[in-house]
Amino acid sequence: MSHHLFEFSTHGPGLYEITDDLARWVAGEGSMEAVLTVMVQHTSASLVIQENADPEVQTDLAAFFHRLVPPTTDPSMSYLTHTYEGPDDMPAHIKSALLPTSITIPVIAGRMALGTWQGVYLFEHRTRPHVRRVMAVLR
Repeated sequence: MSHHLFEFSTHGPGLYEITDDLARWVAGEGSMEAVLTVMVQHTSASLVIQENADPEVQTDLAAFFHRLVPPTTDPSMSYLTHTYEGPDDMPAHIKSALLPTSITIPVIAGRMALGTWQGVYLFEHRTRPHVRRVMAVLR
């Protein structure tokens, strides 16, 4: 078993592809069959496996979740009470509760067994820049 803590800088809401970083680390651990578990150590960001061929997929997903859970300045969100960290904070927690904060990927011969058009993304839900910690464990 091995583990690695990654740090990724974000600059606002959206999907940030982290596939290559994970793949390099996994390959460096040697040719093996294992299970990779990846977890974001924050309550206002998520992890998703999504299409990485067309960037419009990421744009549309971010737009959908913004529309599904708008900032607290939107009248439809006036019922929220956790607002002192900014209008994007509680909506970010809701999005994080709806989306996975950890994912599991099979590793075969030292490579992640992702599909042809699949990539691993850190989904940032906050407006201001952050440094997000993502823990990866190979078993």
